[in-house]
Amino acid sequence: MIIANAGVMATPFTYTTDRFEMQFGTNHLGHFVLVNRIAKLLRPGGRLVNVASSGHRFSNVNLDDPNFERTPYDPFLAYGRSKTANILFAVAFDQRYRSRDIRAAAVHPGVIQTELGRHMDPAMLKAMMDQLERQLAAEGKTSFPWKTIPQGAATSAWAAVVAPAEEIGGKYCENCHLGQVVPEDVAISPTSEGVRAYALDPNAAEALWKKSEEMVGESF
Repeated sequence: MIIANAGVMATPFTYTTDRFEMQFGTNHLGHFVLVNRIAKLLRPGGRLVNVASSGHRFSNVNLDDPNFERTPYDPFLAYGRSKTANILFAVAFDQRYRSRDIRAAAVHPGVIQTELGRHMDPAMLKAMMDQLERQLAAEGKTSFPWKTIPQGAATSAWAAVVAPAEEIGGKYCENCHLGQVVPEDVAISPTSEGVRAYALDPNAAEALWKKSEEMVGESF
């Protein structure tokens, strides 16, 4: 199995050494190249698990301007694009490899207190959490559902070795089960489950694959 777990979040506007926008380059393109280069090592029954995020709801991918050359940069918009790309990559990989009995899925691990948020200003992070707590109170909920690191790893492990392959192949998983599609005209609370349909669109997944090949200069 491969669990693609590397990631950055809400970074300042900067580029990788290959001149890709940092979040798209790190979270998606780095995994795209590495996974495809070692995919031949996966045996029948193998799986790819892409660690995505509910942050995919911030934005669909933008294949016309992936490096923010024309779009005003926003750290969470960029994060959302990269996390949507993680899901779409799983969709396309699953489509290509299922005939070899190799499946792929994307997972949302939950919100865990790790160093992922190290690029965020502490005051901005506190303001964001205060806003979330107020929203939760308005919904009648008591506190934000932080996960421990083992709890955060659970869905990745479940998708990699426990869940039935046919159930999770090409899908988005959260809390150790399949995530349900929520229409874009329906609001989703930050603490609620659900995946946007654009992140599971097979046509968008194929377009992202081709764009990614073009960007990295390799064909898989």
